[in-house]
Amino acid sequence: MPVSLLPKLLLYIIIIGYSPGPANVYALSCALKYGRKRALNMWRGLLTGFSIAVVLVAVAAHLLGTAMGEDVIYLRYAGAAYILWLAWNIVRNDVNADESHHCTFVDGMIVQLTNVKMILFAFTAYGTFVLPYTNTMIALLEVAVLLLLAGPVANLFWLLVGAWMRPFFLHYHRIVNVVMAVSLVACAVMVAIG
Repeated sequence: MPVSLLPKLLLYIIIIGYSPGPANVYALSCALKYGRKRALNMWRGLLTGFSIAVVLVAVAAHLLGTAMGEDVIYLRYAGAAYILWLAWNIVRNDVNADESHHCTFVDGMIVQLTNVKMILFAFTAYGTFVLPYTNTMIALLEVAVLLLLAGPVANLFWLLVGAWMRPFFLHYHRIVNVVMAVSLVACAVMVAIG
């Protein structure tokens, strides 16, 4: 990737990474509902899942070159269905219920590994900023490291905002849950329609 493209790549990372998406909304939701400590454990899962997924996408991009194929559309629908499932769980869960099995490391990892927004984001970054210039694995992995700014760092930002807003949430948890669920439904619709 030419160094002259770095500012455009960083702008792309900031715009896509910090905008609402499944992992960002889930990080916010966990922090609001369970507090910073438990949400940070889930965030480690987001970090792990993102790292695994971004490397797998880099390998796929390396092997497939610029021909990603039309099968990506099926991932979109699976991702949209999963986002709807997350929205449903946010709405139906009560803040006072004992749910020690939610907001775990494994939950965070699964959210990222099935996060179609992130997978398409990585494919787009590789296809736009790397593959037109080189198909080397090293160049793809260099961009993968930069993508960490968009994934786990953005998720951590949303988590910290959630921890800061937790007192408000505890007082108005039903309204906040509905707003977050509607946001996830909007994400699912955007993912499904492309």
